[in-house]
Amino acid sequence: MHAITIPEPGGPETLVWSEVPDPVPGEGEVLVDVAATAVNRADIMQRQGFYDPPPGASPYPGLECSGTIAAVGPGVSGWAVGDEVCALLAGGGYAEKVVVPAGQLLPVPAGVSLTQAAALPEVVCTVWSNVFMVSHLRPGEMLLVHGGSSGIGTMAIQLAKAVGARVAVTAGSKEKLEYCAELGADVLINYRDQDFVTEIRRATDGAGADVILDNMGAKYLDRNVQALAVNGRLAIIGMQGGIKGELNIAALLSKEGAITATSLRARPLSEKATIVAAVREHVWPLIASGHIRPIVDRELPMTEAAEAHRVVEGSGHIGKVLLVAP
Repeated sequence: MHAITIPEPGGPETLVWSEVPDPVPGEGEVLVDVAATAVNRADIMQRQGFYDPPPGASPYPGLECSGTIAAVGPGVSGWAVGDEVCALLAGGGYAEKVVVPAGQLLPVPAGVSLTQAAALPEVVCTVWSNVFMVSHLRPGEMLLVHGGSSGIGTMAIQLAKAVGARVAVTAGSKEKLEYCAELGADVLINYRDQDFVTEIRRATDGAGADVILDNMGAKYLDRNVQALAVNGRLAIIGMQGGIKGELNIAALLSKEGAITATSLRARPLSEKATIVAAVREHVWPLIASGHIRPIVDRELPMTEAAEAHRVVEGSGHIGKVLLVAP
């Protein structure tokens, strides 16, 4: 088969479409003929040499895919050759074939094309696990989402609105904020010229956000704590704003707040399977009913992965950038 390889860390030009050995499914795994994958920030970090795959994972980038089951390994039940699926991966999505643990498979939801289903697994599993399974967002509460127009952000808006929460978002342009409003966002904050702490307090009569989904990390840590409501929950899922920040413990104590930080990629298979099962139970019906949909900015051939990385690094996109297999 062919896959996007990274002979050495560097810029987008280091991504190479190469011939590599075919993967073989083992116990509890299936082989998927990949239809499409999606670009995530983790792929960019891996390309730059900052985010190695976990032990035993594919060396190729790509944390999600869609496709058709080509072979079923020993000990797998409930799936058959020919099934159309999408999957959460620890790596390997930028390839013509990938091996997937059966617990990380999802059927392509009704009303979604096989290609566009590649936009779902990583964002849905990230949002559902952090906002609902860990932070327990409830109807009527306020969710603040940083990067509201991203793949994660556009899914978080839709899911929060579907369960009856209010949503505030930060984004860097009028166009992005308008798109977030179309998805249902109630409070729109342009981080380039507005302070999100001030704006979230204004929108909540001084109370603050009950849950904050943060992709920035260190840069926003202090202000995120300031923006929390009493009993608020801050879920950190990224480090785009740095890895080391100063935490005001007194401020956090005054809010009786909680901070969690999670990553999907390195979690044990059993934890990933639990998240995937919860997503299938709670989110897939919302997609089938039309309440939730994948937001795709553009589709590019997988052989043009370098250009896709440039698009995502430029941050001009809204939603997901997909790579379609040959």
